[in-house]
Amino acid sequence: MIPRRNYLVAGLCAAALLGANAHAQLFQFTKQDLIDYTPRNPFDRLDDGRPKVPDAMIARAKELSAEEIWAVLPGKGFRNQYADGFRILHPGKTMVGRAFTVQFMPVRPDVDGVAQAKAKARGLERLKNQTAIDMLRPGDVLVVDLFGKKVNGTMVGDNLFYYVMKTTHGAGLVIDGSVRDLNGIANMDMPAYFRAVDPTPIGEVMLTGINIPVRIGGVTVMPGDLVVGDREGIYFIPPQLVEQVLDRADETHVHDEWTRKKFDEGKYKSSDIYGSPRDPELKKEYQEYLKRRLEEIRSSRAK
Repeated sequence: MIPRRNYLVAGLCAAALLGANAHAQLFQFTKQDLIDYTPRNPFDRLDDGRPKVPDAMIARAKELSAEEIWAVLPGKGFRNQYADGFRILHPGKTMVGRAFTVQFMPVRPDVDGVAQAKAKARGLERLKNQTAIDMLRPGDVLVVDLFGKKVNGTMVGDNLFYYVMKTTHGAGLVIDGSVRDLNGIANMDMPAYFRAVDPTPIGEVMLTGINIPVRIGGVTVMPGDLVVGDREGIYFIPPQLVEQVLDRADETHVHDEWTRKKFDEGKYKSSDIYGSPRDPELKKEYQEYLKRRLEEIRSSRAK
C-alpha cells in the first residue's frame, strides 16, 4: 500500500489508477485526494472533490486587478501564483472561474499503449483532448498544461472552443500550448489565454492527467483554484485566500476613489494624498470615508 504522504508523488510519477472513477485511466485525483490536498478550503465542494468557490465571489472577482491580488498572496507565502506571456483573446474581458486542470505529455508509445488499453477495457473511447473537455461544467476554466507545444499542441479549434464556451457558460480557458482556427474563435465571446496559434491538429501528445496539480509557466495550479485573468496575465488564487483578496480589493477600490476625489479638488500635491495622506486631518477624513463606503458596499451586497 502506498502511504498517504506519497500519493502526490505516486500520482504524478507512476502509471496507476487512483480509484474507481472510470475516467482515471492514468492520473486523476480521487475526491478524497482533492480533499486531502486542499485541507484549508473553506467552501463547499463540487461532486468531483474540487473546492467550490461560491458564484457570488466569482462575480465579485470580475472586478479584480492583478495588482489587487498581488497585494495579498505573497504576504501569505504564495509567491508563485502568476503567469503571463500569453496571447490573449478579448483582453478587455476579465476571465474568472474554477480551475479544471488537464495535463498532456509528449507521446511515449509504451506508456500511451497501456493507458489506451485500460480505457478500452472499461468501454471508453480513445483518450484524447475531448475526454477532458466532455467533463467540464458551468463555471470551469479549462487549464491545460501542453508544455508550451505549438505544432500539434492545439487543444481546441473553433468547434471545440464553442463547446467549451457553451458548457462552462463562457468562463474561459488557459492553454500552455496552442489553438487553431483563430479566425473562427476570434468573435466568440469567451476569454482565452494561449501561447501560440497553429493550423495543425493536436497530436504527438498523450493525456496524462485530469484534475491533478499542473504547471502553467512558473505556477503550480490546483484543481478548484480561482482563476482570474486580465490584460496583464493570470492569477491562480488558492480557495482559502479568495475572501481575503476580495475584501482587500474593496478597500483598494475605496482608497482609489477617495484619492482621485482629492486630486480632483486641485489643492494637493500627489505626495500629500498618495499612497497615504500625511496630514492627520486628511488621514482622519480618509478613515471615515473608508468605513462609510465599505459599509455601503457590503450592505448593498447583502440585499
